[in-house]
Amino acid sequence: MDIGIDLGTASILVYVKGRGVVLKEPSVVAFDRDTNRIMAIGEDARLMLGRTPGNIVAVRPLRQGVISDYSVTEKMLKYFIQKSVGKQRFRKPLISICVPSGVTEVERKAVEDAAFQAGARDVKIIEEPIAAAIGAGIDIAKPCGNMIVDIGGGTSDIAVISLGGTVVSTSIKIAGDDFDDAIVRYMRKKHNLLIGERTAEDIKIRIGSAYPRPEVETVDVRGRNLVTGLPKTITVTSEETEEALRDATFQIVDAVHSVLEKTPPELAADIADRGIVLTGGGSLLYGLEELIESRTGITTMTAEEPMTAVAIGTGKYVEFLSGGNGQD
Repeated sequence: MDIGIDLGTASILVYVKGRGVVLKEPSVVAFDRDTNRIMAIGEDARLMLGRTPGNIVAVRPLRQGVISDYSVTEKMLKYFIQKSVGKQRFRKPLISICVPSGVTEVERKAVEDAAFQAGARDVKIIEEPIAAAIGAGIDIAKPCGNMIVDIGGGTSDIAVISLGGTVVSTSIKIAGDDFDDAIVRYMRKKHNLLIGERTAEDIKIRIGSAYPRPEVETVDVRGRNLVTGLPKTITVTSEETEEALRDATFQIVDAVHSVLEKTPPELAADIADRGIVLTGGGSLLYGLEELIESRTGITTMTAEEPMTAVAIGTGKYVEFLSGGNGQD
Protein backbone atom coordinates (compact mmCIF):
# COMPACT_ATOMS: atom_id res chain seq x y z
CA MET A 1 0.00 0.00 0.00
CA ASP A 2 1.32 3.42 -0.96
CA ILE A 3 0.46 6.51 1.00
CA GLY A 4 1.00 10.18 0.22
CA ILE A 5 1.00 12.61 3.14
CA ASP A 6 0.63 16.36 2.95
CA LEU A 7 2.28 17.26 6.23
CA GLY A 8 0.89 20.75 6.61
CA THR A 9 1.23 23.33 9.35
CA ALA A 10 -2.55 23.70 9.57
CA SER A 11 -3.83 20.31 8.48
CA ILE A 12 -2.66 16.86 7.50
CA LEU A 13 -4.11 15.06 4.51
CA VAL A 14 -3.52 11.40 3.74
CA TYR A 15 -3.88 10.01 0.23
CA VAL A 16 -4.09 6.24 -0.22
CA LYS A 17 -3.43 4.77 -3.65
CA GLY A 18 -6.64 3.71 -5.30
CA ARG A 19 -8.81 5.37 -2.66
CA GLY A 20 -7.96 9.05 -2.97
CA VAL A 21 -7.77 11.42 0.01
CA VAL A 22 -9.02 9.37 2.95
CA LEU A 23 -8.25 11.71 5.81
CA LYS A 24 -8.05 15.46 6.38
CA GLU A 25 -7.57 16.65 9.91
CA PRO A 26 -6.01 19.67 11.63
CA SER A 27 -2.41 19.08 12.73
CA VAL A 28 -3.10 19.77 16.39
CA VAL A 29 -2.30 17.56 19.37
CA ALA A 30 -3.62 18.04 22.90
CA PHE A 31 -1.70 16.44 25.74
CA ASP A 32 -1.64 16.40 29.50
CA ARG A 33 1.44 18.20 30.80
CA ASP A 34 1.55 16.27 34.06
CA THR A 35 1.43 12.73 32.66
CA ASN A 36 2.64 13.53 29.11
CA ARG A 37 -0.30 11.51 27.83
CA ILE A 38 -1.91 12.48 24.53
CA MET A 39 -5.55 13.42 25.08
CA ALA A 40 -6.70 14.15 21.54
CA ILE A 41 -5.36 14.47 18.01
CA GLY A 42 -6.76 16.26 14.98
CA GLU A 43 -10.21 17.85 14.94
CA ASP A 44 -10.93 16.95 18.59
CA ALA A 45 -7.72 18.69 19.63
CA ARG A 46 -8.40 21.76 17.43
CA LEU A 47 -11.63 22.39 19.32
CA MET A 48 -9.49 22.65 22.48
CA LEU A 49 -7.16 25.39 21.10
CA GLY A 50 -7.30 28.35 23.49
CA ARG A 51 -9.85 26.57 25.71
CA THR A 52 -7.84 24.20 27.89
CA PRO A 53 -7.23 24.10 31.65
CA GLY A 54 -3.68 24.58 32.95
CA ASN A 55 -2.46 21.00 32.78
CA ILE A 56 -3.71 20.31 29.23
CA VAL A 57 -2.02 22.00 26.28
CA ALA A 58 -3.15 21.98 22.67
CA VAL A 59 -0.16 22.45 20.36
CA ARG A 60 0.63 22.47 16.68
CA PRO A 61 3.78 20.35 16.35
CA LEU A 62 4.57 21.85 12.93
CA ARG A 63 5.44 25.48 12.58
CA GLN A 64 5.91 27.17 9.21
CA GLY A 65 6.04 23.89 7.36
CA VAL A 66 8.74 22.29 9.52
CA ILE A 67 8.72 20.05 12.58
CA SER A 68 9.01 22.07 15.77
CA ASP A 69 8.17 19.25 18.17
CA TYR A 70 9.62 15.99 16.99
CA SER A 71 8.15 13.40 19.36
CA VAL A 72 4.63 14.84 19.11
CA THR A 73 4.82 14.89 15.29
CA GLU A 74 5.90 11.26 15.28
CA LYS A 75 2.94 10.21 17.45
CA MET A 76 0.57 12.28 15.36
CA LEU A 77 1.85 10.71 12.12
CA LYS A 78 1.52 7.22 13.58
CA TYR A 79 -2.05 7.96 14.63
CA PHE A 80 -3.08 9.34 11.22
CA ILE A 81 -1.42 6.51 9.28
CA GLN A 82 -3.17 3.90 11.42
CA LYS A 83 -6.46 5.75 11.13
CA SER A 84 -6.28 5.84 7.34
CA VAL A 85 -5.03 2.31 6.60
CA GLY A 86 -6.53 0.45 9.54
CA LYS A 87 -4.83 -2.13 11.74
CA GLN A 88 -4.75 -5.08 9.33
CA ARG A 89 -1.51 -4.50 7.45
CA PHE A 90 0.70 -7.24 6.08
CA ARG A 91 3.55 -5.04 5.05
CA LYS A 92 4.67 -1.57 5.91
CA PRO A 93 3.55 1.16 3.51
CA LEU A 94 5.71 3.20 1.16
CA ILE A 95 5.13 6.79 2.23
CA SER A 96 5.77 9.94 0.25
CA ILE A 97 5.68 13.17 2.22
CA CYS A 98 5.92 16.66 0.90
CA VAL A 99 7.99 19.45 2.42
CA PRO A 100 8.26 23.18 1.57
CA SER A 101 10.84 23.88 -1.15
CA GLY A 102 13.12 25.85 1.16
CA VAL A 103 13.73 23.25 3.88
CA THR A 104 17.22 22.42 5.07
CA GLU A 105 18.76 18.93 5.04
CA VAL A 106 18.26 18.65 8.80
CA GLU A 107 14.55 19.49 8.54
CA ARG A 108 14.15 17.03 5.67
CA LYS A 109 15.87 14.30 7.73
CA ALA A 110 13.53 14.99 10.67
CA VAL A 111 10.48 14.40 8.45
CA GLU A 112 12.03 11.21 7.08
CA ASP A 113 12.88 9.86 10.54
CA ALA A 114 9.41 10.65 11.86
CA ALA A 115 7.84 8.71 8.96
CA PHE A 116 10.13 5.69 9.51
CA GLN A 117 9.32 5.75 13.24
CA ALA A 118 5.62 5.87 12.36
CA GLY A 119 6.00 2.62 10.45
CA ALA A 120 7.06 3.33 6.86
CA ARG A 121 8.86 0.76 4.72
CA ASP A 122 10.42 3.47 2.60
CA VAL A 123 10.07 7.25 2.54
CA LYS A 124 10.15 9.55 -0.46
CA ILE A 125 10.39 13.28 0.12
CA ILE A 126 8.82 15.50 -2.51
CA GLU A 127 8.88 19.28 -2.77
CA GLU A 128 5.54 20.96 -2.23
CA PRO A 129 5.23 22.90 -5.51
CA ILE A 130 5.84 19.74 -7.58
CA ALA A 131 3.21 17.84 -5.57
CA ALA A 132 0.81 20.77 -5.96
CA ALA A 133 1.37 20.86 -9.73
CA ILE A 134 0.70 17.12 -10.12
CA GLY A 135 -2.38 17.41 -7.91
CA ALA A 136 -3.67 20.39 -9.90
CA GLY A 137 -3.61 18.19 -13.00
CA ILE A 138 -0.61 19.76 -14.73
CA ASP A 139 1.53 17.44 -16.84
CA ILE A 140 4.89 18.31 -15.29
CA ALA A 141 6.92 16.02 -17.56
CA LYS A 142 6.55 18.32 -20.58
CA PRO A 143 9.25 20.88 -21.44
CA CYS A 144 7.10 23.93 -20.84
CA GLY A 145 6.91 26.34 -17.95
CA ASN A 146 4.18 26.23 -15.33
CA MET A 147 4.02 28.54 -12.35
CA ILE A 148 2.55 27.22 -9.13
CA VAL A 149 1.80 29.33 -6.05
CA ASP A 150 1.02 27.03 -3.13
CA ILE A 151 -0.24 28.96 -0.11
CA GLY A 152 -0.50 26.68 2.89
CA GLY A 153 -0.85 27.36 6.60
CA GLY A 154 2.78 28.08 7.44
CA THR A 155 4.58 28.64 4.14
CA SER A 156 3.86 29.87 0.64
CA ASP A 157 5.84 28.06 -2.04
CA ILE A 158 6.21 29.67 -5.42
CA ALA A 159 7.88 27.71 -8.21
CA VAL A 160 8.33 27.52 -11.94
CA ILE A 161 8.27 23.87 -13.03
CA SER A 162 9.41 22.34 -16.30
CA LEU A 163 10.40 18.77 -17.28
CA GLY A 164 9.40 17.34 -13.92
CA GLY A 165 11.70 19.59 -11.90
CA THR A 166 11.83 23.02 -10.30
CA VAL A 167 13.59 25.69 -12.34
CA VAL A 168 13.20 28.69 -10.00
CA SER A 169 11.52 28.61 -6.63
CA THR A 170 11.18 30.45 -3.38
CA SER A 171 9.48 29.63 -0.11
CA ILE A 172 8.34 32.39 2.22
CA LYS A 173 7.08 31.99 5.73
CA ILE A 174 3.98 34.06 5.10
CA ALA A 175 0.75 32.09 4.62
CA GLY A 176 -2.66 31.28 6.08
CA ASP A 177 -1.52 31.45 9.73
CA ASP A 178 -0.09 34.91 9.10
CA PHE A 179 -3.45 36.02 7.71
CA ASP A 180 -4.99 34.95 11.04
CA ASP A 181 -2.29 36.73 13.07
CA ALA A 182 -2.76 39.89 11.02
CA ILE A 183 -6.49 39.89 11.81
CA VAL A 184 -5.78 39.36 15.55
CA ARG A 185 -3.33 42.31 15.54
CA TYR A 186 -5.70 44.53 13.58
CA MET A 187 -8.62 43.88 15.95
CA ARG A 188 -6.43 44.68 18.92
CA LYS A 189 -5.04 47.88 17.43
CA LYS A 190 -8.16 49.23 15.75
CA HIS A 191 -10.95 48.04 18.03
CA ASN A 192 -9.15 47.30 21.34
CA LEU A 193 -10.62 43.82 21.04
CA LEU A 194 -8.70 40.68 21.91
CA ILE A 195 -9.73 37.64 19.86
CA GLY A 196 -8.36 34.10 19.63
CA GLU A 197 -6.78 32.24 16.73
CA ARG A 198 -9.94 30.31 15.91
CA THR A 199 -12.10 33.45 15.79
CA ALA A 200 -9.56 35.13 13.51
CA GLU A 201 -9.62 32.11 11.19
CA ASP A 202 -13.41 32.26 11.13
CA ILE A 203 -13.36 35.96 10.12
CA LYS A 204 -10.80 35.16 7.39
CA ILE A 205 -12.91 32.36 5.95
CA ARG A 206 -16.18 34.27 6.06
CA ILE A 207 -15.27 37.80 4.96
CA GLY A 208 -11.47 37.89 4.50
CA SER A 209 -10.46 39.78 1.36
CA ALA A 210 -7.25 40.44 -0.54
CA TYR A 211 -9.00 42.67 -3.09
CA PRO A 212 -12.08 44.94 -2.78
CA ARG A 213 -15.36 42.99 -3.00
CA PRO A 214 -18.22 44.28 -5.17
CA GLU A 215 -20.45 44.24 -2.07
CA VAL A 216 -19.09 44.98 1.39
CA GLU A 217 -19.77 42.04 3.73
CA THR A 218 -19.89 42.11 7.52
CA VAL A 219 -19.64 39.65 10.38
CA ASP A 220 -20.18 39.98 14.16
CA VAL A 221 -17.08 39.26 16.20
CA ARG A 222 -16.95 38.43 19.89
CA GLY A 223 -13.86 38.98 21.99
CA ARG A 224 -12.57 40.69 25.11
CA ASN A 225 -12.50 44.45 25.28
CA LEU A 226 -8.97 45.40 26.34
CA VAL A 227 -10.11 48.62 28.04
CA THR A 228 -12.90 47.25 30.24
CA GLY A 229 -11.73 43.64 30.33
CA LEU A 230 -15.28 42.46 29.54
CA PRO A 231 -16.63 40.43 26.62
CA LYS A 232 -17.82 42.57 23.72
CA THR A 233 -19.29 42.09 20.23
CA ILE A 234 -18.47 44.33 17.28
CA THR A 235 -19.23 44.27 13.57
CA VAL A 236 -16.30 43.96 11.17
CA THR A 237 -16.44 44.65 7.43
CA SER A 238 -14.65 42.90 4.56
CA GLU A 239 -12.95 46.24 3.76
CA GLU A 240 -11.30 46.15 7.18
CA THR A 241 -10.00 42.62 6.58
CA GLU A 242 -8.48 43.78 3.30
CA GLU A 243 -6.63 46.50 5.22
CA ALA A 244 -5.57 44.02 7.93
CA LEU A 245 -4.29 41.47 5.40
CA ARG A 246 -2.64 43.94 3.01
CA ASP A 247 0.86 43.54 4.38
CA ALA A 248 0.79 39.71 4.20
CA THR A 249 -0.89 39.47 0.78
CA PHE A 250 1.51 42.01 -0.74
CA GLN A 251 4.48 39.99 0.53
CA ILE A 252 3.14 36.95 -1.36
CA VAL A 253 2.69 39.04 -4.52
CA ASP A 254 6.26 40.38 -4.15
CA ALA A 255 7.57 36.81 -3.90
CA VAL A 256 5.68 35.87 -7.09
CA HIS A 257 7.22 38.91 -8.73
CA SER A 258 10.76 37.98 -7.65
CA VAL A 259 10.36 34.42 -9.02
CA LEU A 260 9.12 35.82 -12.33
CA GLU A 261 12.17 38.09 -12.48
CA LYS A 262 14.50 35.08 -12.19
CA THR A 263 12.61 32.92 -14.71
CA PRO A 264 14.36 32.20 -18.04
CA PRO A 265 12.66 34.12 -20.89
CA GLU A 266 11.34 31.04 -22.74
CA LEU A 267 9.61 29.77 -19.60
CA ALA A 268 8.35 33.27 -18.75
CA ALA A 269 6.66 33.34 -22.17
CA ASP A 270 5.00 29.99 -21.39
CA ILE A 271 3.73 31.33 -18.06
CA ALA A 272 2.32 34.46 -19.72
CA ASP A 273 0.38 32.09 -22.04
CA ARG A 274 -0.72 29.50 -19.52
CA GLY A 275 -1.19 31.68 -16.47
CA ILE A 276 -0.37 31.18 -12.79
CA VAL A 277 -2.04 28.37 -10.80
CA LEU A 278 -2.87 28.82 -7.12
CA THR A 279 -3.19 25.86 -4.74
CA GLY A 280 -3.32 25.34 -0.98
CA GLY A 281 -5.92 26.40 1.56
CA GLY A 282 -4.60 29.96 1.67
CA SER A 283 -5.50 30.41 -2.00
CA LEU A 284 -9.18 30.33 -1.01
CA LEU A 285 -8.84 33.86 0.40
CA TYR A 286 -11.20 36.03 -1.61
CA GLY A 287 -9.56 38.25 -4.23
CA LEU A 288 -6.10 36.68 -4.18
CA GLU A 289 -6.37 35.77 -7.87
CA GLU A 290 -7.41 39.33 -8.75
CA LEU A 291 -4.61 40.82 -6.64
CA ILE A 292 -1.87 38.72 -8.29
CA GLU A 293 -3.38 39.34 -11.71
CA SER A 294 -3.55 43.10 -11.19
CA ARG A 295 0.06 43.27 -9.99
CA THR A 296 1.66 40.91 -12.56
CA GLY A 297 -0.64 41.24 -15.56
CA ILE A 298 -0.75 37.43 -15.89
CA THR A 299 -4.00 35.43 -15.79
CA THR A 300 -4.27 33.72 -12.42
CA MET A 301 -6.58 30.86 -11.51
CA THR A 302 -7.14 28.59 -8.54
CA ALA A 303 -6.88 24.81 -8.92
CA GLU A 304 -10.15 22.86 -8.75
CA GLU A 305 -9.47 21.32 -5.35
CA PRO A 306 -6.88 23.67 -3.85
CA MET A 307 -7.02 22.09 -0.38
CA THR A 308 -6.30 18.54 -1.52
CA ALA A 309 -4.04 19.22 -4.55
CA VAL A 310 -0.81 18.72 -2.61
CA ALA A 311 -1.97 15.47 -0.98
CA ILE A 312 -3.19 14.02 -4.29
CA GLY A 313 0.03 15.09 -6.00
CA THR A 314 2.15 13.54 -3.24
CA GLY A 315 0.32 10.23 -3.61
CA LYS A 316 0.49 10.27 -7.41
CA TYR A 317 4.19 11.10 -7.28
CA VAL A 318 4.85 7.57 -5.97
CA GLU A 319 2.99 6.15 -8.98
CA PHE A 320 4.92 8.56 -11.20
CA LEU A 321 8.16 7.10 -9.78
CA SER A 322 7.13 3.46 -9.67
CA GLY A 323 5.82 3.01 -13.19
CA GLY A 324 5.50 6.37 -14.84
CA ASN A 325 1.87 5.52 -15.56
CA GLY A 326 0.72 4.41 -12.15
CA GLN A 327 0.49 0.71 -13.08
CA ASP A 328 2.40 -1.60 -10.81
